[in-house]
Amino acid sequence: MSDGMNANQSDHQKFRALVARAQSFPPARTAIAHPCDKVAIESAVEGRRLKLIEPVLVGPEARIREAAAGFSIEGMEIVDAEHSHESAAKAVALVREGRAELLMKGSLHTDELMGAVVARETGLRTAKRISHCFIMDVPDHKDALIISDAAINIAPSLAVKVDIVQNAIDLARSLGVSDIRVAILSAMETVNPNVPSTLEAAALCKMADRGQIVGAVLDGPLALDNAIDPEAAAIKKITSPVAGRANILIVPDLESGNMLAKSLSFLAGADAAGIVMGARVPIILTSRADALLTRLASFAIALLVTASRRNDPAAAIQ
Repeated sequence: MSDGMNANQSDHQKFRALVARAQSFPPARTAIAHPCDKVAIESAVEGRRLKLIEPVLVGPEARIREAAAGFSIEGMEIVDAEHSHESAAKAVALVREGRAELLMKGSLHTDELMGAVVARETGLRTAKRISHCFIMDVPDHKDALIISDAAINIAPSLAVKVDIVQNAIDLARSLGVSDIRVAILSAMETVNPNVPSTLEAAALCKMADRGQIVGAVLDGPLALDNAIDPEAAAIKKITSPVAGRANILIVPDLESGNMLAKSLSFLAGADAAGIVMGARVPIILTSRADALLTRLASFAIALLVTASRRNDPAAAIQ
């Protein structure tokens, strides 16, 4: 694996295992929208070197070549675009035309890229609501944790949460998780009519019982401690296949999810890869602050989702 993965991240074996597993599949042709800074170019170069992606650089050619100073982008296709909005539109068009299997955010604002993705006539919408998943590699925690949605849907309704949950389950299945355990989080583990998130948690669990959400076992409402810690679940006398063992955490809203993900990153030393599900193809949203290993893990996750869709094309257009 790449020597570019810093030694101080050597304990993040979950992400390293994801990269290694993804390398067993052919790389995915990836439209990178507006890769006009060093981080985006470095990501493209390393992703290509590890055979995770085959980059197509979409943006102002002169600026791309300037950003690539010190890197080799020889052999990478460049699709010239005048500005960031056109970069996003052309990158999305490559996906619609079947010329790319993945879409990645370069050095443009997330809103610009997602605006092109959700455009009604020219975007990448499906029947599902688009949602974001953080995949967290938390030191000393047995399983990787999927947290959703902490980046796109601000205050999702119950109907939207159904898609958020199903997208997260579909992601976990693509990553090879065989025992998917979904905790619907709230501030408490009992249903309280005065706390709407507990009512929605109970409804989501009953919807899973009725086959409206498939592929996993759900429980909720659960507080964070008794969702991920067996001892905390035992103290509260919560008995379920999920309590204390959840590997997917569904948060009540974007604010709580964002704070949860960032607290794990900054206080627990976790790495957080990210991917958008629910569109025609997986969408890679990396941050300039992300470590190289994290960016490579995002590529690996997107490639694993793509590989599963290659075997089941219908899954990509639901």
